[in-house]
Amino acid sequence: MRFSASLLAACTVGITMASPVFVPSRRAFPEPVDAATATRYLSELFVQAESNSPAYDRDLFDHWSAVEGACNARETVLERDGENVVTDAACKSTSGTWLSAFDGVTATDASEISIDHMIPLKEAWVSGARLWTDAEREAFANDLVRPQLIAVTVEVNSSKGDKDPAEWMPPVTSYACTYVRAWIEVKHHYDLSVDEAEKEALEGYLADC
Repeated sequence: MRFSASLLAACTVGITMASPVFVPSRRAFPEPVDAATATRYLSELFVQAESNSPAYDRDLFDHWSAVEGACNARETVLERDGENVVTDAACKSTSGTWLSAFDGVTATDASEISIDHMIPLKEAWVSGARLWTDAEREAFANDLVRPQLIAVTVEVNSSKGDKDPAEWMPPVTSYACTYVRAWIEVKHHYDLSVDEAEKEALEGYLADC
């Protein structure tokens, strides 16, 4: 894992004025590996029961780290995933439009948007991240290189919680293939395990990709 590489994406540089600054979208959610690669990756994942010992603590994942200047990972993803996003001098999104891929809902207020961790932090913890260093957990929680962070509505993110694909899938069923390919890619990159029910669910969705 490369801590610095996880924070490569940048947002507006050198903003010093108090008035809002228009920031055009320049990037997109990283395209997950294709279905064939995802199938191979899934076969390489270690299958074992989840372990929450020691107990999960969200504070062990230092998330929304600085990316560049005033911009942190959350604000960077908001700008990346939105349209016509306007930010202020603190890199806060003051206006824009966000289409939430999970539920198909469009929001025009950044407060209605959460940044989802494709692999939830607790899911990562019980799948192996409890053995990582603090720096490795921070890199994972702020990964802008892989399909790990995505802007979705607060409601759908709350619905997902820390569930895996055996327990929850995006309400927009046409997004299922993208979702499971991203899930598998991130788990594979970070060498996280899958439990039996999770693997069976992923295989089922991949079969339809």
